[in-house]
Amino acid sequence: MRPFLFHNPVKLYFGQGSLRALNKMLQPQQKVLVVYGGGSIKRNGVYDEVMGKLRELQVEVFELSGVEPNPRVETARQGITICKKENIALILAVGGGSVIDCVKLIAAGALIEEDAWAIPTQKVKVKDALPFGVIVTLASTGSEMNNNSVITNSETNEKLDWASGYVFPQFAIADPRYTVTVPKDHTVYGMVDIMSHCIEQYFHNETNTAIIDAFATGILRTMIEVAPKLVAEPENVVYRETVLHASTMALNGLLTMGVYGDWGSHMVEHAVSAIYDIPHAGGLAILQPHWMRHFVDVNPARFAKFAVDVFAVEQEAKTLEEIAYEGIDRLSAFWQSLGAPSRLADYGIDASRFDDIISHVMAEDTPSAFVDLQASDVRAILEKSL
Repeated sequence: MRPFLFHNPVKLYFGQGSLRALNKMLQPQQKVLVVYGGGSIKRNGVYDEVMGKLRELQVEVFELSGVEPNPRVETARQGITICKKENIALILAVGGGSVIDCVKLIAAGALIEEDAWAIPTQKVKVKDALPFGVIVTLASTGSEMNNNSVITNSETNEKLDWASGYVFPQFAIADPRYTVTVPKDHTVYGMVDIMSHCIEQYFHNETNTAIIDAFATGILRTMIEVAPKLVAEPENVVYRETVLHASTMALNGLLTMGVYGDWGSHMVEHAVSAIYDIPHAGGLAILQPHWMRHFVDVNPARFAKFAVDVFAVEQEAKTLEEIAYEGIDRLSAFWQSLGAPSRLADYGIDASRFDDIISHVMAEDTPSAFVDLQASDVRAILEKSL
């Protein structure tokens, strides 16, 4: 493995009743901007519970609603305007990864003079950010405990990921009760996203990584065990708790200690959803298995190890390639068994804008740690995904 520094400053309050942690994190009369999505938190009671706690703490509340599933820079600009006009002291994200990612840009953008889009495009370097906290309502991205953000610009059809050490949340409150009413499709997408994060960090070129590999495959095996149970019993808080814990652990830096994974599948999916605005993890469920199949020959032993460690694929009388492909087929079949899509055509996507997608991917500067992703690779993966 490579030398590493592990540092994660987020205070994670996990478990039922963890909303009481707000007592420690907020001050009376503090100006707080509460940011949330399309209104599901009002239907399931989370909004009332959070607002009741904020009233109890006597903070001054401002609101920004309507954050999109693929959060837009346009919405972040609205939040930035509120922060500057009202002198907001702290932002509170109540939602899933989309809301949290939007808040990260608001927090950073509120302290610059330039337009917010200058941050994802790396024209402005983040040097500070407003403090913010998170109340998680969806197990998926792990954004509650990392410094990553993905933002879409609908005017330019760009979807860019960015990161800064200044946009770790101050605190994250993760109560599995708040995820119980998440609809089936979003629950499934969330579980695909969690597994995808583990997979992309698993595919690296470092050696002597037994501990990190075990962390990644352990989360994956747990998801394979629990995911079908949660789909069958969506109101089971125990299953929700396990999946929420997996979400946070899958992308809080734990799996990158001493390694750097390959985010090629995410790069391709970001390009697809920037143009077609499809659910992020729905795109991953389609594209990632084809990324894996396309690159088996790069390191058959690594893919075979994945198949054995995650799906217990039998090895006798099989080549490494045969073992590898069986593991990938099982992964794809598992996601489909949960209800995830398997083809781009499921979203009405054809080959007409492949050139635009490829251009988007090639414009990304995200390094590929496992294999360099070329335009020809992207086209092949897209064609196989139709």
